[in-house]
Parts: sequence; structure tokens; C-alpha cells
Amino acid sequence: MNNRMLNFVLAAGFTLLSVMPSSTMANNISAQQVISDITYLASDKLKGRANFSPEIDQAANFISERFAQIGLKPLQGEGSFKQTFTVTNILPTSLNAILNDAVIKESEITMASTLAKLAWSDSKKIKTHIIAEQDNMRDVLRKINSEGGQHLVLINNAHAKMFAGYKGYFQRGITKLSLDHQGAIVMILTDETNITSIDITATTTISEKSLTNVVGILPGNDKKEEMVLYSSHYDHLGTTPDGKAVYNGADDDASGTTAVINLAQYYAKKGNNRTLVFSAFTAEEIGGFGSQYFSKQLNPDDVVAMINIEMIGKPSKFGAGTMWMTGMDRSNLGELLNASLKSQNVEIYKDPYPEQGLFYRSDNATLARLGVPAHSFSSTQLDKDQHYHQVTDDINSLDLDSMYKVIESLSIATQGLVDGTITPTRVDVNKVRGSGKIY
Repeated sequence: MNNRMLNFVLAAGFTLLSVMPSSTMANNISAQQVISDITYLASDKLKGRANFSPEIDQAANFISERFAQIGLKPLQGEGSFKQTFTVTNILPTSLNAILNDAVIKESEITMASTLAKLAWSDSKKIKTHIIAEQDNMRDVLRKINSEGGQHLVLINNAHAKMFAGYKGYFQRGITKLSLDHQGAIVMILTDETNITSIDITATTTISEKSLTNVVGILPGNDKKEEMVLYSSHYDHLGTTPDGKAVYNGADDDASGTTAVINLAQYYAKKGNNRTLVFSAFTAEEIGGFGSQYFSKQLNPDDVVAMINIEMIGKPSKFGAGTMWMTGMDRSNLGELLNASLKSQNVEIYKDPYPEQGLFYRSDNATLARLGVPAHSFSSTQLDKDQHYHQVTDDINSLDLDSMYKVIESLSIATQGLVDGTITPTRVDVNKVRGSGKIY
């Protein structure tokens, strides 16, 4: 974004904020800083903050510099705010199949595999599944993925559209934090339900790449052994294949990252009894590996709550400046936060899109699986948002006034967590769906 546009955005933002009735605002957060941060994070300069790109490293540098300015400290054991780790990328290089003496077309087969090679010639040695026309393909594959191992899946042609979606996803390769669970799922689009013979061979290329979270803390006082985690993800989708258009990711999730930075700045000035952890996670868009790695660097039992901020740049269906949270029935965190907001005549609403499975679609899920009251807070209208994962998700698509109100509300709602006067119930790990072992 050029300077002329930046000046326009700043002027527009200040105009919006200056006309807002002061009685509705706590004025905990600097409007100028909020606009400055999101303008940079969503700028064309960062080229969509794609994982493994030079530009995501620039974004990490910016967040680190802001954490240093604020006065945060690195997480214990880390030499800097940057928490760098290695992931494994598995890219399919060949896949050929003969089913019942018939060669399967390339367009009718796909694979998710963490194995360097596979060669199947005996159907009795692998698990075979049939997804019929009336079956829920997504649910069946999710169950297979959670089981791990080696599987052949025959999928009825009624699911051709969904099959094509999975095929496109798997062709881009699989990224894993580790290869502890090795296995493969080969999917064939066919109306065949009986296997008399198979001959399936495949190879993959396995390589390692580095990724980086940015994590800073404010050590607590009376309850410093207890942690409150504020998080977002700062990665996005990069550019179009021709490089001519940028997926700026202003709402997803420069908005949440801006909130995390500015909440850190607010609490650094105000003080805190519990230790506050502020994390900008990488790799949410490709599997949540940033939060997975982070969760292994501390004791999750010490994390009192996780406030994961995901897409707050536009008004929710409940009105400008409002937000909703995922998994409200999994702990009493929402109830406690709403009690803190009652004097402001503001409410955090229950997730209005339960059919979307949003509790599992952001970084909170990793910590929730460990029992942490971990929830995502958002304002996006997913059923109407035409900008989600599009090149139009830029700063011009945001409502900065509404976004600012959400950040202010979070600063008020979470005060009890910060000073140690409220403690939410834990998430029942037995009621949280596990993550996939293969993809």
C-alpha cells in the first residue's frame, strides 16, 4: 500500500473513531496504533504472508519489533521472540493404480500419504472402505484419518465434486509437524464395490522446512505460574499463481494479529497478576502447525484460558462492534466474560454457524484437545463474506470502527483473567475430536 493510501486509511479510521460516542468506549487501546499495525500487516509489501516465503519472515520481524517496543519478554527457554521449528513436507510424485484389471484414470485417483513409497498388490493386507452414494464422505474420511494406517477408499461417483476438492488439496502436498504416525489413504472415484485384484504404486518426495511463531510474555505477579494466552495466526495465502494479485488477508488474520499486539501494549502499561502470553502463530492456513509446536513448549495445565482472535475486521450478524465465540458450551469462559461486559451493555454471542465446525478450524483446537478453555473469538459472517480467502480481503474491505470496538471489548472482558479473579472450567478432552494422523 502506498503512502497516499495509508494516509487515506488513517484519516478515514480517525474520522470513524472520533465520532463514536465516548460513553461506549473504554479507550484502553490506541486507535492510531491499531490502524498503523493492520495497515502494514495487510499491505501488498508482505505479499499475502505465505508460509515459507521471505515476506512471512518480514511479518515475523515486524511483530517481534512491536513486542520489543512494548516491553514483552521471550518465552522461557527461547532466545528471542521467534520460536522457529521444522516441519516435514510430503509431496506426491507418482500414483498409479489398476483395479480389477482396469487402469484407473489420473483424474479418478488421489492420495494422502506420509510414506516415501507404497506398493499394494494384496487387498487383504490393507483396509478397504466403500463410500456409497448416501454416505457422508467427509465424516468417513475423517474417521479413517483419525485411525491412521493404510487404507484404500472406493468413492461413488455421486461424490465427484467433493472428490475433486480433496484431490486438489492432496496434490499440493501434506505438511506434518512430525512423522510419528505414518500411513496412506488412496482414494478412487468409482462405482465399483467389489475388489478382485489391485495393483497400486506410489512415491512421494519428503523434505523439511522451517516455520516461525512469534511469542512474547508479560510475567505475572501474584499468580505468575498461571498463564493467559492471547493468540492469532499471522500467515495467509500469498499471491495468485501468476504473482499479479495478493491475498492480503486483512481480516484473515491481520485483524486478529493486530488485536493481540495492541492488547499486549495495553496490559504492559496496566499490569497483570497472571502471566500473559501473546502469540502470533504461523501455519494455521496449512494445518495449524504453529499452535501444535507451541503447545509442546509449555505445560497446558498452566494455561488458564486461550483467547484466540480470528477475523474481527467486519461487523458480525449481531451488529457492528460485536463478536461471537466458538465452543461456548465446552467451558464457562463465555459466561464469565459476559459477566465482565454487562456494565458495558455488550455481549459475546454463541457461534452462529455450528454447521461450519469452526471450533476445530483454528488454533484454539490444539490447546482445547489438551484441556485448555481455548476458544476463538470472531465477528466474520461466513455465510455472507464474499472476501474470505479471496484477493479482495484487503484493508478496504474492513470496518475499522467495528474492529476497534471488538478489541476494546476484549480488553474489558478478559480483565478478570488477567488479574486472576476469574478462572474458567476446563474443556473435557474426551468430548473433543482428535486431529488427523495422515493429513
